[in-house]
Amino acid sequence: MKAIWNDQVIAESDQTIVIEGNHYFPPESIHRQWLIDSPTHTVCPWKGVASYFTLLVDGKENKDAAWVYPDPKPAAAEIKAYVAFWKGVRIEA
Repeated sequence: MKAIWNDQVIAESDQTIVIEGNHYFPPESIHRQWLIDSPTHTVCPWKGVASYFTLLVDGKENKDAAWVYPDPKPAAAEIKAYVAFWKGVRIEA
């Protein structure tokens, strides 16, 4: 699977975990040079607190387009540090 935004591959892995229709990419598959830490956080009742990243590719910004659960609740332990995408990021095989 690949996560693509602004014609750039942001992540690539054949080991994604799909939860609630979202592909979560393992940490080692993320091209971190395109991610900027965001101050945004949200809370999921069963996964815990999510932290967000803004994508910055070739001068274009996609605010809070990726998220991670750095310390998930036990029910979501399998996606600890895995990154998922939305806001126009294409996920393709």
